[in-house]
Parts: sequence; structure tokens; C-alpha cells
Amino acid sequence: MGADTTSGVSFATDEETRLILDSLDEFIEREVEPVVADLGDTYTNPRKGRHENGRITDEVLEAREEIRRKSAEAGFYAMNLPEDAGGDGISPVTWYRAKKHLASHGGGLERYVLAGPEGPKPLLLQAESDQRERYLEPTVKAEKSTAFGQTEPGYGSDSPNMETTAERDGDEWVINGRKQWITNAPYADFVQLFARTTPQEEAGRYGGITCFIVERDEYELGSYNNAVGAEGSQAEIILDGVRVPDSRVLGEVDDAFYAAMEFLSLGRLELGAEAVGYSEYLLEKASEYVTEREAFGTTIGNFQQVSAKLAQGRAKTYAADAAGLKLAWKVAQDERTIMDSSVLKWYATNVLWEVADAAVQVHGANGLAEENPYMDLVHQARILRIVEGTDEIQLNTIAKTMGIMD
Repeated sequence: MGADTTSGVSFATDEETRLILDSLDEFIEREVEPVVADLGDTYTNPRKGRHENGRITDEVLEAREEIRRKSAEAGFYAMNLPEDAGGDGISPVTWYRAKKHLASHGGGLERYVLAGPEGPKPLLLQAESDQRERYLEPTVKAEKSTAFGQTEPGYGSDSPNMETTAERDGDEWVINGRKQWITNAPYADFVQLFARTTPQEEAGRYGGITCFIVERDEYELGSYNNAVGAEGSQAEIILDGVRVPDSRVLGEVDDAFYAAMEFLSLGRLELGAEAVGYSEYLLEKASEYVTEREAFGTTIGNFQQVSAKLAQGRAKTYAADAAGLKLAWKVAQDERTIMDSSVLKWYATNVLWEVADAAVQVHGANGLAEENPYMDLVHQARILRIVEGTDEIQLNTIAKTMGIMD
């Protein structure tokens, strides 16, 4: 597999990709929709899908895991990874289109059909020998899930200044510190956890950071961080003298930050694809509504204030999609993508924010109802402007590539 990687940028959906998208639709209809129907308002009502402490209910968790496993069995879940890691080696362009297509279904349980924060990412491809068998392979098969432990209570965007440390003690490392806002932390089988192993004054700002594989029974789970758009999914991780063997260093000692940066563009590509897909879903639903809803003797889509909101949303989503396809193509060519990934991350998520707000607005009071998906996606749109680098970080990065900031 792996189309769209050798020639110029093409906006056509090739046959292989079309077959994948059609197969995803069939999978959703066959495997996902019945699960959603069985859950009913346990899933659609956020108050019924979580416990008082914020933890997602076992019923919803089991549904998520069932979808992940079945998707892995069908060959979808981690199909972007290389074949020798258990994937299908599809191109970044096809992966972008698949992620976008999935999001265009609305962002419910469908999001677990393709690997997200809980699944294998390129950083985990550094796994060697026993690490591959114990962590990489079962995560690709959706038999285990993981989390990315980098953000700390006092250091979000300024992650190199992390205070979590790991000190060598013989053939073990002793880890102390805290991580916060860690997606899937409450449910992960293991965390890819970043800690400083050499002081900044010796290793430099971005050096001296190592990634460790820390298993679920080795760290303490702190409070749930119920951010809007990720309710029940994030929590604090507390490490108090946690000992891990040297065999659980992922990659090279002191080199984890640089390794993570190599895969940054792929994460922003995925997030941009989701933002574009959600925008397309909202525009479709809002368009259906305004061409049916009547007021003052005509459908409300005939009012310029209404039609302009959706037309502008369509134009901006179109542009965001073009930016996503270009970034995917450049990733496939192994070209430098620092600016491109920041442009897509900033633009696509801000377009989604505008489109989600417009979708709620044109629905009037109905758009604010708890049981509809519009307000849910407003929450999702808001959190997407924070994760994988805030708006401000993206704009700073773009300015630096322009040579107007140090």
C-alpha cells in the first residue's frame, strides 16, 4: 500500500484510498452504529456516561475497546504504520483522507476506528526486542492502550522545562514528578513518559530528556482533568520514586525530545484532518437544517445573515483541506514541514471553531440543547486549539520560519 507519494500533489482520491473509505463506511455501519444504538443515552448524555469522579463508565469503555479491537482485526486501526510493525504502510495522504473521512461522521465512537492518542504513534516504533512484543505489537492490535506523558502542571507549551526527573540507580531509573492533562491516562496499560535525565545546564534546553515506558500499576493516578471536549479522558499522573528497569528506556537516553519533534508534523496532520472532517459534518447538518426550517414565509437559508455564515465556513474548510493535503504530501516526501504543520494546525482548528459556532447559531435555541451534537463539537473545537500546540505556539513557529522572530 501507499499511493500518492511519488508524484506531484493530486487532489483526486485514488482508487485504493476510495476503497479504504468505502470499507470504513461499511465497518461503521456494521460494527459501530449497533454499539451506539445499544448504549443509547448512556453514551449521548455526558452525565450518564461518567462517574462522579469523572471516570468514564465501564459500559462506555467496553464499547470503545470493542470497536478498537474489531477495527484492528479488520486492518484499519493502525494501517498507517509500517508493515513490519503490523500496519499496512499506507501513505500519509491516504491516512489524512481516512482521518478526515472518519471525523466527517461526527466524532462519536467512530473516532476509535482509527488509532488516536490511545494507540501506537511513530515514537513507539523505537521499541526494540522485548519492547516490541510487550508494548508495540499489542498496541497495534488494540489489545493494549497507551498515553503520552509530557505535559506538567507548571509547564504546558514550555515542556522542555519539565520538573519530572529520572536518576539512574544501577540498572534501574528512579522517576519522580507529576504529569497533567494526560489523555487516556486513566485507562492506559502503559505510558510513554518523559523525564529529565541530565540537567539543562549540561545538556541544553532540548537535550537531557528521556522517554520511559511506565506501566499502569507503577504510577499513581491523580485527579481527573475534565476538560470540555475530553470529559473523563484526561488525568494527572503522580510518580513518587517509581523504579523502572533500563530495558524500558524508549529510544536513546537524553534524546527523547528531539525524537518526539521528528513526529510532530504527523500529529498535527491527524489533528488537522479531524478538524476539517468535523467542519464538513457540521456544515452538512447545518445546511440541511436551514433549507428545511422556515421563518417569515421562507426557509431561513434564504436570509443572508444565515447563508453567509455557512458559505464562509465552506470556503474556509475548503482551504483548510487543501493545506492538509499539501502537508500530507510533503510528509510523504520527507520534506521539511515545520511551517506547514503549524499553518494547518492553527488554521484548521480555528476554522472548526468558527464553523461550530455558526452551526449552533443557525439552529437558534435548538443548537444549545444538550442532546444534539453541535454543542459537543463546539467543546471539541475549543480543545483542539490547545492540544498539539496552542494557537500562540503555532503562530510563533510560523513567525520564526519567516525570520521575523528569534
